[in-house]
Amino acid sequence: MYKYLFYFFLLFSSSKLFGSEFTYFQDNDTIKILIKKARNRDITKSQRRKILLDAYNHYKSYYIKKPIHLSSIAYEFYVLQDTLNFLKINNEAIKSATKLNDQYALGDSNWNMATFYINGKIRDKAFVYFNKALKAFKNTNSKREAARILYGMAQIKGFFRDYTGSEILLIESIKLFKELNDNNSLTKAYNYLGLLQLDIYEYDRALKYFNKSISTYEKTNKESYFGHYNNIGNAYYEKGEYTKALKAYNRELKNKKLNKRIYATLLDNRANCRLDLNDTIGLKKDLFKSLKIRDSLNINSGILMSYLRISKYYLYLKDTLTAINYSNKANQLAKKIKNGRDYLASLQQLADLQPEKSKKYLDRYIQFNDSLISEERRAQNKFTRIEFETDEHIEQNKQLSQQRIWIFAGSLAILLISTLLYFLRVQKVQNEKLQLEAEQQKANEEVYVLTLQQQAKLEEERVNERNRISAELHDGILGKLFGTRVSLGFLGMQMQPDTQEQHQTFLDELQNIEKEIREVSHRLSENFDDATVNFTTIIEQLLKDKSVIGNFKHRFSHDTNISWKSIDEVTKANVYRIIQESLQNIIKHAQAKNVSLDLSLKNQKLFITIIDDGVGFDTKKGKKGIGIKNIKTRVDKLSGSVDFSSKIDHGTTLTIIIPYSPKNAA
Repeated sequence: MYKYLFYFFLLFSSSKLFGSEFTYFQDNDTIKILIKKARNRDITKSQRRKILLDAYNHYKSYYIKKPIHLSSIAYEFYVLQDTLNFLKINNEAIKSATKLNDQYALGDSNWNMATFYINGKIRDKAFVYFNKALKAFKNTNSKREAARILYGMAQIKGFFRDYTGSEILLIESIKLFKELNDNNSLTKAYNYLGLLQLDIYEYDRALKYFNKSISTYEKTNKESYFGHYNNIGNAYYEKGEYTKALKAYNRELKNKKLNKRIYATLLDNRANCRLDLNDTIGLKKDLFKSLKIRDSLNINSGILMSYLRISKYYLYLKDTLTAINYSNKANQLAKKIKNGRDYLASLQQLADLQPEKSKKYLDRYIQFNDSLISEERRAQNKFTRIEFETDEHIEQNKQLSQQRIWIFAGSLAILLISTLLYFLRVQKVQNEKLQLEAEQQKANEEVYVLTLQQQAKLEEERVNERNRISAELHDGILGKLFGTRVSLGFLGMQMQPDTQEQHQTFLDELQNIEKEIREVSHRLSENFDDATVNFTTIIEQLLKDKSVIGNFKHRFSHDTNISWKSIDEVTKANVYRIIQESLQNIIKHAQAKNVSLDLSLKNQKLFITIIDDGVGFDTKKGKKGIGIKNIKTRVDKLSGSVDFSSKIDHGTTLTIIIPYSPKNAA
């Protein structure tokens, strides 16, 4: 959600940075008084630290331990950024609360750890401690704390684009906030729910939740700031309703609670919207003003967005060089701060700005996008395991407690339940794996379809340019040469006899030049129509690129009767990936010197034959590599068949047969 303002503020609202409720069991407790003194911002940090150490020593001297006091002391050390004392005392709080079975203190101390890791951007560990805190607070029916924990967990899942999981947690937290009549927290929850809808392109639902957040906000003391109209502007912008978006941005800019960071973001969003409305008056000033503010505040993510928007502005002005310069700046900064989504955006922008290098940028796009999706999927799966394993641990503890009463019956129950849980877990992991593979494959296909379309467009433009040059030579330059020669012919009649012979020689030479240009023009235009330039050209380029990497000679042949333009993009994307995977296997394993690729059409079936003279393999033993598995999976998806023919030291022949179903077939 890098485009949407205020995510930063929402993220931190899940932690205790905006306040925490401490439970004290004695009205005049010395520790409570010391902690209150330590919160005094008018004294130095060293004085506050000394007071907290005194509170800790008081705790150690008490005969009856109350872990919530220890958790409270630890948190104040965290506020002072004293990491060593925070970790030491908070871990002691967790151990003490566990030993005494003080569930509220256990939840509070685990919440401390989650806050520590979320602000350190170690979100997987933060999720672990959030989950532990949630279980503890639920055990004590602490609804307010449980609701806030659920909100924090929802934000972590949203960060890793697990939108379904995030929405489930968020709705659960909303139910609790409603019971507590906590309108301030409800405002935040509805606002974040709207941001989730923006990420999944449900813009009308996003607007619904933003408006619900506004109506809830009206019931609060209105001390907090949520940027509702900026978010509403973003939703209208994504819908393409730029006039409504501009109205929302202008309304937000009138808000007196804006700080410099938010003001810069709004200026940038409004400028981008105006650019799409072709309103460029004062646009450059706003764009660079926003960049200057972000630079002064050292907001790298904001600077990155400014670079992308400024590049878009210069592209609109047709100043391609300046646009490329800012796109490169965005690309380098995104790589430096590890901002994956904006890095992809900069690669796409560079590919659009530099058609001659589009293949390089799109290859990078595909590779990075694949790795980004894979990383996010692993994180989502990890969070699911965390939740599952925590529940499993609690269930096992209950079973062990029951076992002390019913030894034999309890043992049997544990065995049965463990077996069932194992079976369910295996099934769940397998289902998730299949689902992730399907989603991964779908994402890959979409990216490769984009690549194929881009390359086909590039090739078509090259053909058009070639034909244009041919026409220019034939219709323009030849015409001028002919006119010049005719004029010189008339001029020669007025020359002396002794110069007419040399003059005729020059005329003959001009005529020869006309003939040569005409032949060049015909060669440029003949046998070259853009219907033949698309998919086969892309495949041939792929084979050529891989031959350089694999150091082998290549041969490519294809049946001209195959109408690639009438074959759907998904089929072409899969064919491209099958050939790519096959060539990659040859490079890795075959040690081939010669590779041939043939695309032919027989009996309404498309034959793909790839032959190499490499080391080969024993087909009886079979091959279980991921490459062959991927090839078979894609061929099955196209309802085709695949055959490997190979012998040791005699190379390999791969034959793939798939149905030929052009779009315009009767």
